[in-house]
Amino acid sequence: MNKKKVEDILQELSIPILEKYKFEFVDAEYKKEGGQWYLRLFIDKDGGITINDCQLVSEELSEKLDEVDPIDHSYIFEVSSPGIDRPLKTERDFKKNLNKELEIKFYEPYEGKKTIEAILLDFDDKKVVVDLNGKPTEIDKKMIAIMRPTIKF
Repeated sequence: MNKKKVEDILQELSIPILEKYKFEFVDAEYKKEGGQWYLRLFIDKDGGITINDCQLVSEELSEKLDEVDPIDHSYIFEVSSPGIDRPLKTERDFKKNLNKELEIKFYEPYEGKKTIEAILLDFDDKKVVVDLNGKPTEIDKKMIAIMRPTIKF
């Protein structure tokens, strides 16, 4: 079965479990690393996800995966928090990062740069508005490869 189909099945199976606990689906990933296949589910909730939350979802979802059996070879199943520097994907991610500094990487250079840091001012389905060097600037989402919070130490 192809990668996208497996990820879609994982998302579909996880939603009822996540809704029951008021957790949010963030992403699904099915990939080979160092000769081993991994199936990963990234989840979140207000206040952050705990190891116990991940274990709870993993146990319930493992049963569902065993029933459906979407993968015909061995793999490692993991449930995880998305991490502090995860890419913005959901509307909730964008809302949570309004007025915060982001690292934005482009597919092609934007104003001569492949990566910029800017403050997220607004967004919709097609574009983001950022404060770039003190000026509100609209950027088409199709130009953006990845957006993630900047981490300052």
